[in-house]
Amino acid sequence: MRHCITLSSFFVLLLFLLHGAECEDPYRFFTWKVTYGDIYPLGVKQTGILINGQFPGPHIDAVTNDNLVISVFNYLREPFLISWNGLQHRRNSWQDGVFGTNCPIPPRKNFTYNLQVKDQIGTYFYFPSLGMQKAAGAFGSLRIWSRPKIPVPFPSPAGDFPVLAGDWFKTDYRRLRRLLENGHNLPFPDGLLINGRGWNGYTFTVDQGKTYRFRISNVGLTTSINFRIQGHKMKLVEVEGSHTLQNMYSSLDIHLGQSYSVLVTADQPPQDYYVVVSTRFTRRVLTTTAVLHYSNSFKVVSGPVPVGPTLDVASSISQARSIRWNLTASGPRPNPQGSYHYGMIKPSRTIMVANSAPFINGKQRYAVNSVSYQQPDTPLKLADYFNIPGVFYVGSIPSYPTGGNGYLQTSVMGANFREYVEIVFQNWENTLQSWHIDGLSFWVVGFGSGQWTAASRDSYNLRDTVARCTTQVYPRSWTAIYMPLDNVGMWNIRSENWARQYLGQQFYLRVYTGSQSWRDEYPIPRNALLCGRARGRHTRPF
Repeated sequence: MRHCITLSSFFVLLLFLLHGAECEDPYRFFTWKVTYGDIYPLGVKQTGILINGQFPGPHIDAVTNDNLVISVFNYLREPFLISWNGLQHRRNSWQDGVFGTNCPIPPRKNFTYNLQVKDQIGTYFYFPSLGMQKAAGAFGSLRIWSRPKIPVPFPSPAGDFPVLAGDWFKTDYRRLRRLLENGHNLPFPDGLLINGRGWNGYTFTVDQGKTYRFRISNVGLTTSINFRIQGHKMKLVEVEGSHTLQNMYSSLDIHLGQSYSVLVTADQPPQDYYVVVSTRFTRRVLTTTAVLHYSNSFKVVSGPVPVGPTLDVASSISQARSIRWNLTASGPRPNPQGSYHYGMIKPSRTIMVANSAPFINGKQRYAVNSVSYQQPDTPLKLADYFNIPGVFYVGSIPSYPTGGNGYLQTSVMGANFREYVEIVFQNWENTLQSWHIDGLSFWVVGFGSGQWTAASRDSYNLRDTVARCTTQVYPRSWTAIYMPLDNVGMWNIRSENWARQYLGQQFYLRVYTGSQSWRDEYPIPRNALLCGRARGRHTRPF
């Protein structure tokens, strides 16, 4: 008997040691109440969408590999979804928060997101993904800090400031939505905001001689912006989770959906200075300002606002090419970023994506390879999981432009897990485009004017281009990326111009594996909302 007790105790101890060796990553819990509320961002009363009464919404701070449990209660009169611009949701596209993967949260209901910021650092933001609600608020900053033992390639700054900047409309978001649905484009924006405020409405306070980190995201709907701080240089240190070579800039172009981190040293005489955001590539230039306030300053900001670039494309391209990966810096893991030799891997296929602006059935639409995305009645991820026929079919969008007339389709492109692909974004329009890919990160290997050809590869940067999730495509030009398909799921590829996205300039990439292993993809969440043709089905018991 004594021997049996000892043997049993041994196995209990062994199990304890095995489980204890795999300590679970920390959890952070959030409860968000989404409501309507009065806001005055441009001095005019508007109905905004608030999170916990805030516009913009609450900041989220996390450390690499943290688990975020975010309970969202929808008190709006319409469905609502939050998406997470730049979070990769490793093995878990169920949490992406776009209609292709999630049922909306109905009015007076709630849904709890279970996110893990697996193997990520950097600067991102969240936003509402449905029905032009982004034009009413409900967006906020998301910062992922490095784990304490992972070296960061710059000294800890004295402060860290999120900067949510972008264009803004005084028109109610529901009216903007109706304009689009009736076949009209959006009007020109009414102004720009910095952290939800208009002209000189926000202040960043600094101590003279100290260095601060500014994390800037373009959360606007339609326009690129230029960011600058009067009398101060900016040292670029991070782009959407990648540490960069630390080049100095007097101003930065930040295109729709993009995020940058810069270090700014308060090394000027003690007074107040303009923090300036202006539109880029628009004939009518909108400008707004915030204030950089030295804590020992007694002189308020005054004088002319520093002028930024406007229509010049060449300087923007030159700046984009100067943004390089810091090959010796650690990312979220201890190994240097340059240990992954992206340029030495031959892509298994090339996908070319061309944007266009066709009229379909007499109404303005936007398309990818002539296909204008049509929203199905059931999220694609649910239809795929439950094998529901008739919602979509893989291959409903071609991998190359056809040159044909635009047409409506629920467009899904197929790809295999662990493929390594080259994607070329071809832009034949006279406007700058901005493209985002959910769930994946890519290397922007090349920019060029005119038509991309195989010979364009000779100009690729195959050594130290930056890895990111959102890239611009200049007018009548192309941008090429290399991307490992290392994350199983149904991933949205979209225009970050929100009118274009809303009217069809998006599609889904189904990264597929036949494996049923949780090591490749997590199963459907137990709390997944079921709608459309998935209503009445069951998720899983555990």
